[in-house]
Amino acid sequence: MFTPLDFPPAKLRLTRSGSSVRVFCVIRKKQLVLTPEEWVRQHLIHFLINHLNVPIGLIASEMSVDINGLVRRCDLVVFNRLGKPVFLMECKAPEVVLGEQVVHQIAHYNFSLGTDYMLITNGKQHRILHLDREKGEINSLDEFPDFLALIGD
Repeated sequence: MFTPLDFPPAKLRLTRSGSSVRVFCVIRKKQLVLTPEEWVRQHLIHFLINHLNVPIGLIASEMSVDINGLVRRCDLVVFNRLGKPVFLMECKAPEVVLGEQVVHQIAHYNFSLGTDYMLITNGKQHRILHLDREKGEINSLDEFPDFLALIGD
């Protein structure tokens, strides 16, 4: 089965299709093959909705962005009520180390989106990052920011 994660239990809708397991994504409204990365992404989606009270309509999954002429996909993006991206999230499989390469990847994606907050997670470890625009630094945070303030509730 899949690796236990450092998220609260999520009520995922799983089905078997031949030799693969599929999960229903509440954001994309469709069945997806349940890869280790998707396992992490779906748990994070349910955590955002059920524990941080982020409205489902303000979350985009697998959102395409143009980075220097190349199309890349951001795992999750949370928008404020005005449609501005405010939090970018990158999910990795549980066995992937959250090293500097992953930080560089999400920072590179963020050049296109311009959020102040980013998260990298493999489901077992999480790094919440804040872009300090005045100092031009990316700093680690111990907790998620207040999403209600971020989204404009």
